[in-house]
Order: sequence, then C-alpha cells, then structure tokens
Amino acid sequence: MGFSTGKARIAFVAPRYGDAVVGGSEAVVREAAQGLAERGYEVDVLTTCAQDHFTWANEFPPGVATDGSVTIRRFPTLQSRDHHGWNRAQEKILSGDQLDELDELAWSNGRFRVPDLYLYLSGHAAEYAAIVFSPYLFWTTLYCAGIAPERTVLMPCLHDEPYAYLRSVAAALASAAVVWFLSEPEHQLAHRLAPVASHHSVIGAAVKIPESYDPDGFRKRYNLLRPYVLYAGRREGGKGWQELMAGFGIAVRRHHLPFDLVTVGVGHAQVPSSLEHRIVDLGYLAPTEVPDAFAAADAFVQPSANESFSRTIMEAWLAETVVVASGASDVVTWHCERSGGGLVYADELELGQCLRFVAEAPEQAAQLARKGRDYVLANYRWPSVLDAMERSLEVLL
Repeated sequence: MGFSTGKARIAFVAPRYGDAVVGGSEAVVREAAQGLAERGYEVDVLTTCAQDHFTWANEFPPGVATDGSVTIRRFPTLQSRDHHGWNRAQEKILSGDQLDELDELAWSNGRFRVPDLYLYLSGHAAEYAAIVFSPYLFWTTLYCAGIAPERTVLMPCLHDEPYAYLRSVAAALASAAVVWFLSEPEHQLAHRLAPVASHHSVIGAAVKIPESYDPDGFRKRYNLLRPYVLYAGRREGGKGWQELMAGFGIAVRRHHLPFDLVTVGVGHAQVPSSLEHRIVDLGYLAPTEVPDAFAAADAFVQPSANESFSRTIMEAWLAETVVVASGASDVVTWHCERSGGGLVYADELELGQCLRFVAEAPEQAAQLARKGRDYVLANYRWPSVLDAMERSLEVLL
C-alpha cells in the first residue's frame, strides 16, 4: 500500500548516518529513508562527516555518496572553542535552572556546528517537498528546522530529560509543519512540554525481521560458555549502563545467578575489576551478528530511562528473548504492559528478582518472550510504519 503522488523529493536531516553508526533514531532514519526510496520517493540524507557522537570528529569524507537508492550529502562539523560557555550552560540545564538566550545559544553550539549544511538547506529547501529532522537534541535539528518550517517534519525522539525543556525544543515542536512520534508516551510528553503542531501523529517505528537466528553458533564464535543476559547499545551514563553494572553485580552476589552480562555496542564499557570475570564486552558487532546475540541471550536488559521507542527491546522480542527493563522509562513500561512480554524493575532489588525469575523459571520467561514477538509483529512492521509516514506527508505533497 502506498500514498505517494509521484516521485516527490524528501530530505532526512540527521547528525550521523551510516552502517557503523549506533543509535535508535539514527537506525530509524536510515531504514525510513531506504523504505521511502523503495516506494518511489527521491530521498536525500543530509548529515555530517562524523561517526562518533562523543568527539564529532570528521571521519567520513565530505560530499555526495549513495546508500542503495538514497543519496547521502555529507558536510563537515566545526568544533566550538567556547568550552566555558557550554560547560556553564550544561550545569544550568542539569540543575534545572532556566537558560537565557545566550546560554542556550552557547549550549546548542557547544558540541558541533555544521554551517555548510545550513547553507545548503538555505539554498535548496524549496527543492524538497518535505524535510525530516531527527532527533531533537542536536544542532542539525535545533538550528536547521527553522529554515523552511512550512515543509519541516520533526521526528524528535523525545526523552523526559532536562534538555527537552529548552525553549528551542518547544519552538521546534510548535513551528514544524508535521511532527512524528514513535510511541504514545513520547506523544504525551511533547504535549507537556509545549504546544505541538496541529499536524502530528504517532507513526511508530519498526525493526527489520531477521530471516533466521543462530544462537548456538554465536555462543561458539565468541566462546560464551555460561548463560548470559545481554545489554546492547551505547555504554554511557544517559543509557543507564553504569547503574546496570552495579545492579548486576549485586544480583549475582545476592542470588548466586548463573549469568554473565554480555554487552555489545559503542562507548567505553569501563568494567570494574570486581566484575571482570562476569561481564563480557564484545564491542561493536557487525549488523549480521546482532540478531544472534539477542537470540543466544537468556534475557535482554534495558536499563535506560531515555527512550522514545526502544528499538533494542523489539529486537529482543523478535528473537524470542524476554525483556527485563527499567520502569524509569514510561515508553518501555508502556511496551511491556501492552505486550505482556517483559518484566519491569524499579531498583536494584527488583532487578535481582527479575533475573532470578529468568534463571529459575525459563519456561515462563520464554512464554513472556513469545508474547513480545507477537506484539512486535502485530504493531511494528516497516510496511505499516511507512504507510503512516505517507499518510502524514499528504499535507505537504
């Protein structure tokens, strides 16, 4: 099913793009861009030359490249020299203080700027029927979404965190022509933050369904001799990685669990010496290996409070692996309650109890996981999400 009216030209604007880029919004942008290109749209991705979201260093060459039927236009980042201004603004944000316009400007410019991308959009915005910006947190959205608001589609991927309360975020939510949300809790959060553009909808998101899984082969390839629970994604404070390591260590000692904690993704794992024998860091995995990592796990643990969709829990459920998730995320809690496929914990004590359940009741855990797979297949396939995107875009085409 499709709703396109010919080969309209669409741009996706994202801070990072590519095969080796790890991140939920980045994955959604890439797969949506490819999916709409397959449906006959002419799709450009306007992005930076950066791959690493810690340094924002220019690693890809600038210029034009292709990703299947998608045209990639890369522009170099410039690093800010005003570290003092950024640090001052960052401290105010995290402490809940209101930023004045100069502080907010310093914070928005503090990590990187992409002036050549801004200039390109200023000169070429009229060539696109729609320009999709995602996620909300970066210069590429906060600055560039205002260039042509009448054709701007904002896919913010909001988290309930201090940055979401910036005035520039409220302005983007209100001024965009169309806003796309990935879940109902994200939609509700947006309305608590600011007036939202009248043309907005919950389009959802999706993950590609693997043709097959090879859990035994994965365990052999990586010499994983004990059963394990998996964490996949960015190893950083904003995703709850440190809290997960601490809670896992307490649970192992208290309940004598048989599990290792296996982690895959990007960022420094920084495993404490007391847990080096129980935490296995496999680093960045090739995309073809990731489904097997989920399938070989006894459970997938999602400790992050900052989720707008949580692609990884969908990948776990597709692999029929039970999800153990932090209740600090309204989005993940919503998915677990709707699906019946996951266990939600409030603190370290409850995390240990959830992992103990997985160890002692594997059949019941498997039943939960099958409910999770049914939920993903019923709600989050790409054809349905692309249909929703096209219906929403009709107001611009």
